[in-house]
Amino acid sequence: MALDTVELLMHPVRLRIVQAFLGGRTLTTADLRAELHDVPPATLYRQVATLADHGVLHTVGERRARGAVERSYRLTEAAASVDPDEARAMSPQRHRQAFLTFVAGLLADFDSYLDSGGGDLARDVAGYRQNAFHTTDAETAEFVTRFRALFAEYAALGPGPGRTRRLVTTVLLPGADQERPAERR
Repeated sequence: MALDTVELLMHPVRLRIVQAFLGGRTLTTADLRAELHDVPPATLYRQVATLADHGVLHTVGERRARGAVERSYRLTEAAASVDPDEARAMSPQRHRQAFLTFVAGLLADFDSYLDSGGGDLARDVAGYRQNAFHTTDAETAEFVTRFRALFAEYAALGPGPGRTRRLVTTVLLPGADQERPAERR
């Protein structure tokens, strides 16, 4: 069964499974059962299989346990920072897998923020939003260059008194209603 990234991620049990693997963890289904004790075992096994079938989890080891084969899984690495040559070589499916991992990590960061008493976006100088603008490819390249320079300036400040570590997450995509570059006139 083919699922798109949204279908894979929006299933609550699959999302919890992906989040359990964040941080480079290697887990077996038995480990997952211990962490997600409220999920029925059959559901857990089925959702782990779905994630493995779609390349989100990959098997890193197998061993015999009580007459059965117990597999160890890891989350497929995210493309959090892929150079242009690597990105061009990635298949659409690999991009989907990497983006799923990226978004799951973002959700885990947001959960941690909320669990630590966050949620007052004004107080915490936090937020999430999506904005759109219209630029040529050259103007977009200039925007990215200037944004990176501005970010580097503030990232160089480092930790210190009164400074809070903040995360800036960027995703830059052409709008779904736009022509792809090869189709532009």
